[in-house]
Amino acid sequence: LNICRLCILKLISEIPYLSADKLVVSTSCSLLHTAVDLVNETKLDKEIKSWLAFAAQKVVEVNALAKALAGQKDEAFFSANAAAQASRKSSPRVTNEAVQKAAAALKGSDHRRATTVSARLDAQQKKLNLPVLPTTTIGSFPQTMELRRVRREYKAKKVSEEEYVKAIKEEINKVVKLQEELDIDVLVHGEPERNDMVEYFGEQLSGFAFSANGWVQSYGSRCVKPPIIYGDVSRPKPMTVFWSTMAQSMTARPMKGMLTGPVTILNWSFVRNDQPRFETCYQIALAIKDEVEDLEKAGINVIQIDEAALREGLPLRKSEQSFYLDWAVHSFRITNCGVKDTCQIHTHMCYSHFNDIIHSIIDMDADVITIENSRSDEKLLSVFREGVKYGAGIGPGVYDIHSPRIPSTEEIADRITKMLAVLETNILWVNPDCGLKTRKYTEVKPALKNMVAAAKLLRTQLASAK
Repeated sequence: LNICRLCILKLISEIPYLSADKLVVSTSCSLLHTAVDLVNETKLDKEIKSWLAFAAQKVVEVNALAKALAGQKDEAFFSANAAAQASRKSSPRVTNEAVQKAAAALKGSDHRRATTVSARLDAQQKKLNLPVLPTTTIGSFPQTMELRRVRREYKAKKVSEEEYVKAIKEEINKVVKLQEELDIDVLVHGEPERNDMVEYFGEQLSGFAFSANGWVQSYGSRCVKPPIIYGDVSRPKPMTVFWSTMAQSMTARPMKGMLTGPVTILNWSFVRNDQPRFETCYQIALAIKDEVEDLEKAGINVIQIDEAALREGLPLRKSEQSFYLDWAVHSFRITNCGVKDTCQIHTHMCYSHFNDIIHSIIDMDADVITIENSRSDEKLLSVFREGVKYGAGIGPGVYDIHSPRIPSTEEIADRITKMLAVLETNILWVNPDCGLKTRKYTEVKPALKNMVAAAKLLRTQLASAK
């Protein structure tokens, strides 16, 4: 269900003639995942707002459509609707010819990196010189109340840009020093500047708008406020290079550049309905590709492109799943097909139901994939026991970050041992299940300390076995 205003005239022309007493007009599904009321959006751009319909507006549209089919057409409503459709169709804010041309040129090409993952991993190891069972984290570190306050006040223009950069730099330095103390091999900057992994990028890409009150239920009591993709997507300037290079300057260890992938940005947004979803996804992929290549040029040799929501977009109809996976995987490959063999591309995926799409995951051709595993009782590993060959780096999560419970060194070591029974030693990574944003430092520090200790214990055992 999208939040775009209904093209009522077009819809009426497509409805087969039925007598009014035999026709029921309704939405195609529940309005649960549509924002409540556009009236609450007092700061949203007026032109963009005129193209949208939240739940309350959709009910009005359904009513107007039903009345028109019964011979009681509201001429004023239909006139306003037609004007909004015409405005959207002709607006230069919606169509960017350069973006359209670049996205169209993608069709018919495979966009794969020039060499095999095995050859790339050899080149990367020579550059990075990582130990067996390298340790890393997924990206985010705990976001304290003070950190959230600084971001909030900067957005409200209550603190200067200089003060904001100073505060974020101090937080990044703290996170880098902590990881060095814990002896983690591949570091992250902790993402203190980010409020949300999709909104952060959407705010810096053209073609996106943001509501103030467009909350929808994600699950349970958790709600999200998805960005609105209203037009062609492009990247006006680098989005993460400043913070990533700052973090890399603080350490001699590899620092991961952290990006959200095109499929996840698409699946966690309200998406325009005037072109196929895959075309919008390709546009986002091209924007992320520009960012990936700028990070590499700036000296970032490990770049993670999260595709946390790749599985979420899988259509319910089995007949449509293959097409979705084809363009979703292609979109990911577009983002990193231009980097050198020595640049190590990571991706991360949430949720544990991957066995049925494992071949698509392999086809993404990432150098390393970190993936949620611990909450599923290692169900992910069963696919490798069944004979699926996987030659890229892989880091099935060794502990569950969704729980405050701190896993022991022995427990993590046992998990790694189970992984080594089905995965080659030279491709296994050691990492948590997911990002650490929602945890407290009192939970994160001992958990990561035990994780690193478990990796070192297994390294010693493997060396002794040789």
